Amino acid sequence: MEEMTLNRELLKKDAPIGVFDSGVGGLTVMREIMRQIPNEKIIYFGDTARVPYGGKSQDTVTRYSEQIVRFLKTFQIKTIVVACNTASAYALDILEKASDVPIIGVVRPGAKVAAEVTGNGRIGVIATEATISSGIYTKYIQELNQNVTIYGKACPLFVPLVEEGLLEDPVTDEIARRYLTELIDIDIDTLILGCTHYPLIRSTLGKIMGKNVTLVNPAYETARELKEMLTELDLLQEKPPVLGSNQYQFYVSDKAEKFVHFANSIIKYGILSAKSINIEEY
Repeated sequence: MEEMTLNRELLKKDAPIGVFDSGVGGLTVMREIMRQIPNEKIIYFGDTARVPYGGKSQDTVTRYSEQIVRFLKTFQIKTIVVACNTASAYALDILEKASDVPIIGVVRPGAKVAAEVTGNGRIGVIATEATISSGIYTKYIQELNQNVTIYGKACPLFVPLVEEGLLEDPVTDEIARRYLTELIDIDIDTLILGCTHYPLIRSTLGKIMGKNVTLVNPAYETARELKEMLTELDLLQEKPPVLGSNQYQFYVSDKAEKFVHFANSIIKYGILSAKSINIEEY
């Protein structure tokens, strides 16, 4: 927040929140925002043409993120939520410095809670290869609590499994066991679900890790932190939007129909449409 030069004149209470992700995973963040601050208008963008971000370079992810921010700003938004761990790890600092609206990512809120709740100081992070190799969770957690050790584990197959709808499937169980065995052997007591897709297989992960391991869901924590930030800036919308005001709008860079089908399975709100746009124009 300190690095941002906020244009307070342009920030309006009834303006929408912009939320973006590399695809559909950020819908878990959107779902939490809808639950925790239900009066807000939201513009969601999923970069379905260029997903996944997890294997791409920092320069590429940053360029994509800057394009999406330019698109979201056409809606006169009051804040941006980077609902993607990879984009938060690679691009958030650059986006913050260039932005005149407040921006929040999903990494810091999850890191903060993990640093607070761990008992034995052994924290596991599962995420994309890009998020793990960035070391961003280690950096944030150790700024808050130096007496911890962070164990990162890339789980690249979870994203395609989730996007194929295999949320409760023997294949997902088997792959999760393979990924998580080494974290169980290390005796972690806290596990950060460091990719926005992962909360959708939370029950599987919880079952494998056991009841003594606390699962940290950054989607939930991000929505909580967003509410605090909007309250602090006097931007929280207290009244529900007027009927017919199109409270939630969805945009994608490809495959709108597939996105709508998946979005309805996650949010269960009755999302009728998503509009495809050419994000390369921004």
